[in-house]
Amino acid sequence: MAALVLAVALAGAVTVSPAAAAPAKSGGSLGIRLLGDPAAGDDSRALLYITDHIAPGARIDRKVEVSNSTGSTAHVSMYSSAATIVDGSFIGSEGRTPNDLSTWTTVTPGTIDVPAGGKRIAEVSVVVPADAAPGEQYGVVWAEVSTAGAPGAGSVTQVSRVGIRQYVSVGPGGAPAADFSISSLTAHRSPEGLPFVRAGVLNTGGRALDLNGTLSLTAGPSGLNAGPFAAKLGNTLAPGDTQDVLIELGKDLPAGPWNAEVTMSSGLLERVSSASLTFPGQGAALPDTSTPWWLYALGLLGLLLIAGLSALLLRRRRT
Repeated sequence: MAALVLAVALAGAVTVSPAAAAPAKSGGSLGIRLLGDPAAGDDSRALLYITDHIAPGARIDRKVEVSNSTGSTAHVSMYSSAATIVDGSFIGSEGRTPNDLSTWTTVTPGTIDVPAGGKRIAEVSVVVPADAAPGEQYGVVWAEVSTAGAPGAGSVTQVSRVGIRQYVSVGPGGAPAADFSISSLTAHRSPEGLPFVRAGVLNTGGRALDLNGTLSLTAGPSGLNAGPFAAKLGNTLAPGDTQDVLIELGKDLPAGPWNAEVTMSSGLLERVSSASLTFPGQGAALPDTSTPWWLYALGLLGLLLIAGLSALLLRRRRT
């Protein structure tokens, strides 16, 4: 059986620019990007991806541009396939794997001949059935080229494809609210001696999030400030999912204490969390949990009340 080589790129992925490109065998690349400026409220991802909320029985149309920087005409297949979100990564399925969204999506034309150095436009239509279940669906609109190898056993077929993500929420009324929270910041030091901060992010809304984040350190030893430092995290967080965010710092950073502030955002949605942190020699250090004075006062007051009630009950028993 012939072997298969597959090159894949997703528009907007960490290592791929929004105008995605995949290498072609003849040199150069195949690219794809979303055209137009669709209204998407506060979700700026709609400039890069097919992102929308659709009522059952409704339809949306988008245009994409396919470019060819190779030295020969590219015969391009256009189609939609399923996608999933796994461990913070948006993953397009192999081949033409179907899901509900891919069956609702039509790309016209289905094949395009793009000349060397040229561009062509295709239209993507998503028609949601009237009985579609509510929820968010994920897919990829792919532009694919393949080159067959020489005849005979062991020949290799190279397949290159680039895609634009689809985030389509289905349901009546407006789009589900997007939201997330940031939990406990903790200070760590790696076995190599590098300090880093860990924070947990929980998607508490009804839409998938593409997160970015930074950490700033202030009021450190001798009044030092440091940052902002970029966060390391997966591309996408599905509704209800939790993801650890890691922010690596310089090895020479003083241990602290520091006032740490993490800022995370998805589109125009932004959340901030802060804590007082001191980096350990190794392992993890808990956030500053020093008990405020008023908690001690409340505890003492509680003990006095208990003692007074006990004395009153004892006196009543004696009488």
